[in-house]
Amino acid sequence: MAGQEKRVRVTIPASAFVRAGIQPDEQVQVRVRNGELVLAKPGQTPPAQRQLYLVIWPLIIALLAGLASYGYWWRQGVAPVGLTGSQSIASLSIVTGLLTGAILFIGFFLKTRQDPDKRFSKHIYWRNFPVITIAFVLILAFALVGAFWVLELLFPKVVFDRVTSFLLVALFTYFADAFMIGAALTISGRMLSTVLTVVIVSGCVISMAANGQRRWWQHNLSFLGTESARNAWQFNLTLIFSALLMVVLIDYIFVSLSQIYTRTWRTSSLRGLLTLLAIDLGAVGAFPNNNQFHLLHDLVAGALVTILIVLIIGIRWLLPGVTKDFVWLSYGVGAVLLVLNFGFRWFNFPSLTAFEIQAFAISFGWILMLFSRLQALMNQEPIPLTVQLELE
Repeated sequence: MAGQEKRVRVTIPASAFVRAGIQPDEQVQVRVRNGELVLAKPGQTPPAQRQLYLVIWPLIIALLAGLASYGYWWRQGVAPVGLTGSQSIASLSIVTGLLTGAILFIGFFLKTRQDPDKRFSKHIYWRNFPVITIAFVLILAFALVGAFWVLELLFPKVVFDRVTSFLLVALFTYFADAFMIGAALTISGRMLSTVLTVVIVSGCVISMAANGQRRWWQHNLSFLGTESARNAWQFNLTLIFSALLMVVLIDYIFVSLSQIYTRTWRTSSLRGLLTLLAIDLGAVGAFPNNNQFHLLHDLVAGALVTILIVLIIGIRWLLPGVTKDFVWLSYGVGAVLLVLNFGFRWFNFPSLTAFEIQAFAISFGWILMLFSRLQALMNQEPIPLTVQLELE
C-alpha cells in the first residue's frame, strides 16, 4: 500500500526468548532507548490496577488505622493528643505503619511470585524471605522514628485535638503502606544492595550517635559493640543482620548466574568465599570485643581481613568476564588497605579508630562494587547472539 512504512523481519534464536521468559509465539513490544532497540513483554499490571495497589489500598487501610487510633484515644480519655509519648501520634503511627506495612509487603511480594515478569521473586528461596521482610520493616522503622524525631525538635511539646491527630496518623500510615507496597512490587537485586547499604550505615550511625557522650572514638570502632557502650545490641545486631542480607543477595545472584554461566570451581569458590565473608561479618557482631569474647572477636576479625585479601587477589581468576579495570581497582584497594594496616602498626598513624573506619568503608565499598559487577553479568549474554534482518 502506498505510503505504508516499510517493515523489517528479525530472526532471533529461540534460546534468547527462553532466557527472557518469553514464549516464541507471544507478542512483544519494541522500544527505542538511547539509539538501541529493546524487546520486552507487554506490562502484566495495567495502570488502573497499579493505581489501585499504590493509592486505594494504602488509603483504605490508613483511614481504618486512623479510626482505630481515634477510638483508642476516646476510650482512654486522651485529649488533647501529644505528638510524641506513650499514647501519642508518633507511637500509634509507628505501630500501625509497621504492622500494616509488613502485612502488605508480605502479601504483595507473594503476589509477585505469580507474575512471570518478576524474575527476582522466583530466584529467592523461602528461607531468605523473612530476612528481606525484616530488612524493609527496619528501613520503614528508621524512617518513621527519624521523621518524628525531627518533628519533635521543630515542634516541642505540641498537642493536637483528636480529629487532627486522626488525620496525622492516617497520613503517616498511608505513606508507610504505599512505600511497602511499592517496594514489594519493584524489588530487585540492586534494590537489595541498596537495602544492605542503608541498614549497615544507618545502624552504625545510630550507634555512634547514641554513644557520643561516652567518646567512643577514643577507644575504637569495636567499642560500640562492647558492654561498656550504650545499647551495644544495636551495633551488634546491625552486623548480624547485614550478614544475613549479604547471604540473601549472594544466593540470589549466583542462582541467577547459574542459568547463564556453567557452574565451575571458580564460581563455586567465589560464592563460597563471599558466603564465608558474610558469616564472618555476622560472627564479629555475635562475639563483641569484651572480656568474655576478646580472643574470639580478634580471631573472627582477623579472618574477615584474610578472606577479603584472598578475594581481592583471586578475583582475577574467580570472577567471570572480569575486566582489567576492575582487577587493577581491586589491587589498588588491597594496596591501600595494606598501607593503612602497616601505617597503624608501625607508626600508629592513623589512629585505631580512624584505621578501623577507613578500612571498613573501603572494604565495604569494594564488596558493593563486586556485587554490582555480578549483577551486571546477570543482564548480559556471555556469547553474543546472531540476529538476521530481512527487509520485507
